Amino acid sequence: TLVNTPSNTMTPTAIAQTAQTVCAETGLSCRVLEEDDMRRENMNALLAVTQGAGQPAKFIIMEHKPANALNANDGPIVLVGKGVAFDTGGYSLKTGAGMPGMKGDMTGAAVVIGAMRTVGKLNLPLHVIGLAPSAENVISPDAYKPNDVFVAKNGVSIEIISTDAEGRLLLADALCYADTLKPSAVVDVATLTGGKHLAFGSRIQAIFSNDDALNNALLEAGTQTGEPLWRMPLDSAYDKQLKSVTKAADIKNTGGREGSAITAARFLSYFAGKWPWAHLDIAGSEFYIPGPMYTARSYIPQGATGVSMRLLVAWLRTASQGK
Repeated sequence: TLVNTPSNTMTPTAIAQTAQTVCAETGLSCRVLEEDDMRRENMNALLAVTQGAGQPAKFIIMEHKPANALNANDGPIVLVGKGVAFDTGGYSLKTGAGMPGMKGDMTGAAVVIGAMRTVGKLNLPLHVIGLAPSAENVISPDAYKPNDVFVAKNGVSIEIISTDAEGRLLLADALCYADTLKPSAVVDVATLTGGKHLAFGSRIQAIFSNDDALNNALLEAGTQTGEPLWRMPLDSAYDKQLKSVTKAADIKNTGGREGSAITAARFLSYFAGKWPWAHLDIAGSEFYIPGPMYTARSYIPQGATGVSMRLLVAWLRTASQGK
């Protein structure tokens, strides 16, 4: 429902209000950071994306912390979802054909909100925190531009090459924030790259992970729910594509077209702490596309699919059983 709703209605503020309603209904706690809060948190990468927008950005924090949490001594499991309420591409403007459907660029945030709602309704014995940074990426006199440089929450400087590589900037600061929570594991979900869609189409989602156990648990959950994942390399050799040629910053926000899903994951790795982490790239699967690729998922109606929400819940349910 969140993804299907037009972006002039489903603004970052509306997404945050929905999360607050969900939390009130399911007994979760909810905190929403405003832009002034984000400035105090040094979330300059996220703020770069929203600086040209008329709608204010929101950073949504949902928490399920039962007294009987199995991971009480290990740290919370953190889910992170990309919440770009609409993505024009900014000054790196999308094509006319590429613009429709960009209301779905907040699918990652919707997945996290939906997963947290289910965790609360099931009252799983796990400490779980959901983070959903939400903003619009639009053009205005104040919008960020190619060659601008911003410093993320952890001090890594980023040179903007494409303003259409904005979702990873939201995730960068969200992953840094996750690090302050001393997590036991972090999983982020994002409609991140066209490269993933070209490689896999809409049937299979890409997973990148620095931890074999976490990777395998998510693969199994995907198999159980009919939302299959395929592990992709998280190879540091690709970092050379992210180096700033002019040395204006530590890294660039895009490594170009070649291996774009991999370089996007490598970009995120600069902001992931020393904990088990997995990145799910679900680009191109956020809406139902009639055809043979979806015959194994007959329960999906036309419109938004909610892809990866089911597998996250399945993974968490298994973890709550001590498996």
